[in-house]
Amino acid sequence: MNIAIVGATGKVGNKFIEILQSRNIKADNFYLYASKKSQGKKFKIFNKDYFVLELKEENIIDKKIDYALFSAGGNISKEFAPIFVRIGATVIDNSSAWRKDEDVPLVVPEVNKEDILWNKGIISNPNCSTIQAVLPLKVLEDLYGIKRVVFSTYQAVSGAGQKGYEDLKNGIKGVPPKKFPHQIFSNVLPHIDDFLDNGYTKEEEKMIFECRKILHKKDLKVTATAVRVPVFDCHSESINVELDKNFEINDIKDAFSKFPNLVVVDDIKNNVYPMPINCANRDEVFVGRIRRDYSIKNALNIWVVADNIRKGAATNAVQILQEIIEYKKAGKLV
Repeated sequence: MNIAIVGATGKVGNKFIEILQSRNIKADNFYLYASKKSQGKKFKIFNKDYFVLELKEENIIDKKIDYALFSAGGNISKEFAPIFVRIGATVIDNSSAWRKDEDVPLVVPEVNKEDILWNKGIISNPNCSTIQAVLPLKVLEDLYGIKRVVFSTYQAVSGAGQKGYEDLKNGIKGVPPKKFPHQIFSNVLPHIDDFLDNGYTKEEEKMIFECRKILHKKDLKVTATAVRVPVFDCHSESINVELDKNFEINDIKDAFSKFPNLVVVDDIKNNVYPMPINCANRDEVFVGRIRRDYSIKNALNIWVVADNIRKGAATNAVQILQEIIEYKKAGKLV
């Protein structure tokens, strides 16, 4: 088995390498790709040295690559993912390039891993804010049915890449921002990605579309407001959910606690609830502040936090890879 990592020198690419090793996913060869300026950079994977290759077709077509993990931006994915597929690789792409393609599954393994089975060479990793939201939503959908979802996100600067991270670090020192349109230090920006003609941002549109696709509910009523906050790592979300059926809060807490990689952190008497500072460098999704919404029938509020670089990006992609390998072992995928 040979594994390629495209965008190996970036934040998520580095995390791919870390998580592959922590989960003991070994390969005969790892092929690391990045831009020309990163060519030759060295990484140690399972105590073996690997050097970064420039991402160009002639450095791809002569390799026998089985799987390619992409985190290099949508334009790179559009150009190079088909090349990897042509040589027989399965691409797991972290960009938004393929998420709306009807022929490309959009997968969160705890929620819809069966969609992997109909892939045609490319599997899309959802948006970081969507990934953490759909774990508790899957529980609620299966038990009670969902009528409507309202998302309000509080997203860390690392979601904007290294430049976003630097804007917060430098903003503390009074340095003007380079990535964000306004200072992020001691501020919040109700603006993630570009604005659309309808007043929403692309980030908000992504959450709405992706939630429907992953949950297989194309007519689900969803709305979102995405906000950037001065936190380095981990996205937080307030989610209001209207259900089809009545429920008991304790039943929901119990169901959440039994769902894979969903951790209930909800003890308000002792001021215990999910916070970014406690969720960084973790692969689980944390849920708390689970309470009934008394303003409307059969509705509740939850607070969800997860590490956006791990579960929101690299970990979810590696989990997809693990599921593909298991499906192949079981003879369900060629």
